[in-house]
Amino acid sequence: MTAPDAPAEQRSPTAPSPSGGAPRATILVVDDDTANLASLVKIFEKLGLRVLPATNGSEALDLLRQSAVNVVLTDLMMPGMSGVELLKHTRALTAEAEVVIMTAYGTIERAVEAVREGAYDFITKPFRRAQIERVVTRVLEKQALLAENRALRAQLANAQGARTNSGIVGNAPALRKVMETARQAAPSQATVLLMGESGTGKELFAQAIHRMSSRADGPFVAVNCGALPESIIEAELFGAERGAFTGATSTREGRFSRAHRGTLFLDEIGELSPHVQVKLLRVLQSGEFERVGGAQTIRVDCRIVAATNLDLAQQVKLGEFREDLYYRLNVIPITLPPLRARKEDIPLLADHFLREFAEKNGKAMDGISRRAMDRLVDYSWPGNVRELVNTMERAVVLARADVIDEDDLPETMTGSAPSQEGLTFALGTPLEEIERRVIRETLRYTGGDKRRAAQLLGIATRTIYRKLDEKDD
Repeated sequence: MTAPDAPAEQRSPTAPSPSGGAPRATILVVDDDTANLASLVKIFEKLGLRVLPATNGSEALDLLRQSAVNVVLTDLMMPGMSGVELLKHTRALTAEAEVVIMTAYGTIERAVEAVREGAYDFITKPFRRAQIERVVTRVLEKQALLAENRALRAQLANAQGARTNSGIVGNAPALRKVMETARQAAPSQATVLLMGESGTGKELFAQAIHRMSSRADGPFVAVNCGALPESIIEAELFGAERGAFTGATSTREGRFSRAHRGTLFLDEIGELSPHVQVKLLRVLQSGEFERVGGAQTIRVDCRIVAATNLDLAQQVKLGEFREDLYYRLNVIPITLPPLRARKEDIPLLADHFLREFAEKNGKAMDGISRRAMDRLVDYSWPGNVRELVNTMERAVVLARADVIDEDDLPETMTGSAPSQEGLTFALGTPLEEIERRVIRETLRYTGGDKRRAAQLLGIATRTIYRKLDEKDD
């Protein structure tokens, strides 16, 4: 989650290497005991660390906003702001710094509370110099290893090309523009809202943002809010206690808990019911929730990337989506271009999927004929990249030669399929009747698939139910 006072830019700290070539690591030491604070400053300066001293939590937060910090070493019991409270604020400001708690009250209860809130470790006073040096050294070694792993992944991605790096194929200007926005957004902790038509690759973008973020070593958890029945979506997101409902024979961990220290991707966010929207808003505001049927408050630290093919601003006006939740989600909006807006990428995508499905099906394919490629480029692709994927898989499986030709493509692309008739209305037809007829004809086109019809119409699935129910009232 991102706190309202999070800094606009957070530099990634670098732990020192044995060779001394990397920038010095920074440790923020917080203690209201000035004599103990001065002693700690001397210890860490002798280790070659950059030390930022603070005598209370407010001073520490000011320093955190001004400088990149590797380690926060804080006393537990301080006037004004406790060490646990400072830990919570630190987690909101940066995902990079590790927090170590110092306490003269080393009870199990306080240790468990600090670790539960995300502390790396705790040490009890009075402590030995070797003990505190050992704990801080472990933190810096861990951070150095993570930084090295990220650097190696980046080098490997660059060596293997853009596909490996982002999972997204293409070089069209419209795609490059949104990819640049995604790259800028990724290092932050801000919520991202991916918008665009169905099939434009919103989950691929969410995964790319996760891989480019400081949470890349954490889990990426995806949930399709439109594919789950309303009766179980709450339990799926937040978890459920044993006996909370029929069939709940054991405690279930929700997707939020699974995404702790990582990224939670909420696809088709516009399909959430008003009740679940309220619970989601609370998590975005406070990072807290309770399982279904439970009373224990659970804290979670995960970055939200949401996606929708609906116009959420319009859904807010229609009363289908909460305005406060919309603004919480719409921190960094990214609208993905439809495939028809990046036609120069179609040959590259088609060739990529051709080779992928040829290998999958054990077929030797040499390419796509010029006539077939012209058909692919000229087609409007209402189903976007997902439709192209399906088209190329079908063409590879049914191809009778080693080159995909025009005859291997669906009739909708070759022009041999019958054209669809339009709808006509008499002047003065009530708007409600026009809406119902359009919905019924779209349902006929989709074979009764209400979810697909809602996607084509750009409305929520529950709007279809409501409009059709109005006819029966």
